[in-house]
Amino acid sequence: MRRTFTARAAASVILAGALLLATSGCTFISTQATLIQYDPSDGVGANIGNVQVRNVFGLIGEDGRAVSLVVTLVNSGSRSASVKLQYETDGEKSTVTKPVNANSVATYGTTPDEDQIIILNPGVKAGQLLPVYVQYGDHEGKQLMVPILESTGDYEELAPPEIER
Repeated sequence: MRRTFTARAAASVILAGALLLATSGCTFISTQATLIQYDPSDGVGANIGNVQVRNVFGLIGEDGRAVSLVVTLVNSGSRSASVKLQYETDGEKSTVTKPVNANSVATYGTTPDEDQIIILNPGVKAGQLLPVYVQYGDHEGKQLMVPILESTGDYEELAPPEIER
């Protein structure tokens, strides 16, 4: 009788262990989703030295002749930075430089009354990607493939101004 009780207890422990392993075994071999880098918004981003480029995307006007670049720049450094954004307009490279004070955030095109970065004749349509090279100081820059969205819904007020189109 003692042998039967011990055998049943051992079988129960083995069954419980197998059940536990079967229901949680995937977590031992799967990559943690919290370790995967992604951009949790409509735009893309990059880190360049002390400057973090966040949620960059373009809003194209109805006629497709102009794009308003929406950009957030975060400078965590102790010195101000002049961030250069390079893109193609009319088939030629064009560069715009935007200042970001030390330990601060600079935004462009994120509200209707804010300074916009306008790209004329970008050669892309809504749904396509626009290459934008971002760099500052002597830090190596990065090329971002910026998504181009239609200026509708929540983004209607951020469209390129009529005068620019």
